[in-house]
Amino acid sequence: MTTLSDRLRGVIGGGLKVHGGSKEQDPPHVCPDSDAVAEVLDGEWHERSGQRYLVVDRMYVPGYRHGSMALADGLPPSDGMWPRLSLLANGSCGSRLLFIDLETTGIAGGAGTYAFLVGCGWFAGGTFRIRQFFLSSFTAERALLEAVGELGADAGTVVTYNGKSFDVPLIETRFALHRLTSPFGEMPHIDMLHPARRMWRHVQKDVPYNDQQQDAPSSCRLSTLEQQLCGYVRDGDVAGFEIPARYFRYVHAGDPRPLAAVLEHNRLDLLSLALVTARAAQLLEDGPTAARSAREALGMGRLYERGGMMAEAKSSFARAIEFGDADEDLRAEALRAYAMVARRLRQYDDAADAWRRVLGLTECPRPIEREASEALAVHHEHRRRDFVSARDFTLRLLDVDENVTRRQAAEYRLARLDRKLESRAAQPALLF
Repeated sequence: MTTLSDRLRGVIGGGLKVHGGSKEQDPPHVCPDSDAVAEVLDGEWHERSGQRYLVVDRMYVPGYRHGSMALADGLPPSDGMWPRLSLLANGSCGSRLLFIDLETTGIAGGAGTYAFLVGCGWFAGGTFRIRQFFLSSFTAERALLEAVGELGADAGTVVTYNGKSFDVPLIETRFALHRLTSPFGEMPHIDMLHPARRMWRHVQKDVPYNDQQQDAPSSCRLSTLEQQLCGYVRDGDVAGFEIPARYFRYVHAGDPRPLAAVLEHNRLDLLSLALVTARAAQLLEDGPTAARSAREALGMGRLYERGGMMAEAKSSFARAIEFGDADEDLRAEALRAYAMVARRLRQYDDAADAWRRVLGLTECPRPIEREASEALAVHHEHRRRDFVSARDFTLRLLDVDENVTRRQAAEYRLARLDRKLESRAAQPALLF
C-alpha cells in the first residue's frame, strides 16, 4: 500500500504541480506576509474588488497512483460520463462532474460557520484537476465565492461525500448571506455517502484503522474506503477536529504553516472521492458479475432497483445470496430483496422459493421471518390453492408476530383457511 509520504513529485505542463507535499514539522519562524503564505501553501493570489484570496492548482496525470489504483483506472469515458452514473444520483446527471469538499471553521454549520477552503476537482483531458480556493481573510469571502460560482457554473453535476447534509447547505448559506446566486442549488447532486453505505458499509470491518477511526470501525468514512478500495493508507494526515484550530491560528497569528497539511488533507479527500465514485459507476456499468462481495452485490441491486432496472437488480441479489462471505443476516436481506423484486416482476414462484430459503436459514431476523411466513401463506392460499400449506405458514406467522393488529389479521386468515378446508372435505369425491 502507498502511504502519504510516497508522493509523486514534479512539475507538469502549465505550471501545475502534482500533489504538493505538506510540511512534516513547523519551521521555527513565523511567516505573516502574503508572499510567505503563497509560498508555504504553493498557490497564487487572485484579486476581485480589492479583496484577495489564494488559489492552489494541482494536476494529476493518468499514471499517478493513489495506493494500488492508478488514476487511469478511474477515468470516465471520453465524453466525461459513465453511462449509468444517474443511478448514483437517483435522477438525471449533467455532462460534467465537479467534486467538492469543504474545510470549515466548525462542524455545527449555520450562518456563523465559514468555508475557509473550497476544494474543487474535475476530470479534464485524461487528467484530474484540483483547484482550492483559500479564504485568506473573512473580508475576502464574497470575492472567493464569486470565483467558486464561476467554476461551478460550468458543471453539470456536483459530487460530494455527505454533502447533502453539510457541504452544499453550508456553501449555499454563504452565497445567500452575500446575496449571490449559488450554482449548486438546482444542480443534480451525487452524495456518494449513500451509495457507499449500500455497497461497502461493512467492507472495512477487517481493515486495520487508526486511533481516530476506532470509535466507528463499521462506518463509511472516506479515509477508510480509500484503504479498502484504493489500497491507500494516510500517514501523518491531519485529524478533522484539528482543522478549524489550525485556521484560527493562521487568522490570529498570520502563520500559514499548519495549513499546508490541511490543504493536503483536502486534496486527498477529493482524489479519494473521485476514485470511489469511479469504482461505483464502473461497477454499475459492468453489472452484477463484477461484484467482489455479497455486500457490494446487494448494494448494486438496491441501486438498480431504485433506478427501475429490475432484471439487473434481481441478478445482483441472486449473486449476493450465493457469495460465501455472506453471513446469515446479509443472506436473509438479499433473499428478501430478491423475493420482493421477483414479485414486482410477477415471477411469483421465484419469490416463493426465496421466501422458503429465508425460513430455512439457521438464524433469521424476526421481521424477515415474519414477512416470509406471511408471503408464503398468501402465495399458497391465493395462487397455489394449497390451503394446508397456507395454514402451516399462518401458524408459523402467529408464532413470530407479536403485533396485535397483525396477529388479528393472521387469526382471521387462519379461521378462513379452516372454513375452506372444511368445505373441501365436505365435497363428495369425484367418480370416474
